[in-house]
Amino acid sequence: MDIGTPRLRLRPVAPADVALLGGLDSDREVMRFVSGGAPTPDSAIADWVIPRSQSQFREHGTGLWVAFDRRTGRFVGWVWLRLPRHSALPELELSYRLRRESWHRGLATEASTALIRVAFIATDTERVFASTHPDNVRSQRVMQKLGMRLAAENLQREQFDDGFTGRDVEYELLRHDWHRNHRPTGAGTTGRHRLVSPPGTVEMPA
Repeated sequence: MDIGTPRLRLRPVAPADVALLGGLDSDREVMRFVSGGAPTPDSAIADWVIPRSQSQFREHGTGLWVAFDRRTGRFVGWVWLRLPRHSALPELELSYRLRRESWHRGLATEASTALIRVAFIATDTERVFASTHPDNVRSQRVMQKLGMRLAAENLQREQFDDGFTGRDVEYELLRHDWHRNHRPTGAGTTGRHRLVSPPGTVEMPA
């Protein structure tokens, strides 16, 4: 399922996207709060990141979407809505990563807003959460724009897929809080976190 927003086209990640993801992760500034600046090896992307996402798409209908600028067709980054490894609760973890040239344009917020909308309309998740380094103020601002609230501090690194210092802050958005401000139509689920949608592109309002 592709997802459309006013400025972006998002599609599920594919094996052919290794070079795109690897190029993104080769920017030390992009990876500053993820790995301390170290790039992600292409082998890790090919053997772990993409297969994990594809498995979650098959089993639960959610995973990593790569994002492209509608106007230019250029790759701008990705947004991932995934089942957390250390939780059996009906919740999804949100993360995002953009090329440096795409920063300060509100694209992370735009793409994440679309995925959160899908999560609360087409899955049974009760909570979407995200975590980041305490010094990553830019990422925290995105979370705040999404309507998330600070949930916890000083969390252990093993609770999350990202982070390198052992300390993170967590933000969350609960289903009932999201529905209070939105009036979605056409919801449906077929099990834990399963997306239900027709084939093709789903257009999301601004």
